[in-house]
Amino acid sequence: MKTKEISLIAVIAALYAAMVIVLAPISFGPVQLRLADVLIPLAAILGLPAVYGVTLGAFVANAYWFMSPIDVVFGALANLVAGYIIYRYKDNLVPASAIASVVIGIMVGGYLWMFFPPPSILGLQLPAWLGMILSVSLSSLVAVAFLGVALVKLLQQSKYLEQLNA
Repeated sequence: MKTKEISLIAVIAALYAAMVIVLAPISFGPVQLRLADVLIPLAAILGLPAVYGVTLGAFVANAYWFMSPIDVVFGALANLVAGYIIYRYKDNLVPASAIASVVIGIMVGGYLWMFFPPPSILGLQLPAWLGMILSVSLSSLVAVAFLGVALVKLLQQSKYLEQLNA
């Protein structure tokens, strides 16, 4: 790996962790909106350093607000898988981001129900695991597939990427 790639991993990891920690009230719990997840679609334009950065950032943030080793490991793993999906299918960014959001919802919601009671979704009382998966998937769709894709499009239109690649 080149120094530039290692630096990019470190910057994205630090930014991700800082966003999660500063926005902790909405980043953790049964209804969570991890605004830091807007960084996951950067894998489409920045490549594997973005994938590794959001993975490391999730690991650090979840270790800082320690709930369980399960959360530390599987939360980071969810970002790794989601980031890789977006990296691999970057030419179809919107569907890839939607799929990545569902992956995060399944992986994170698949264990969060053990720690929190599930939220009521549209007044329905679903089984705990299903309610949590749907809740995390929906919030992830907002952060990754909507806001994250918008961030990528904005960066693609700017001159910033040209400067980064110089």
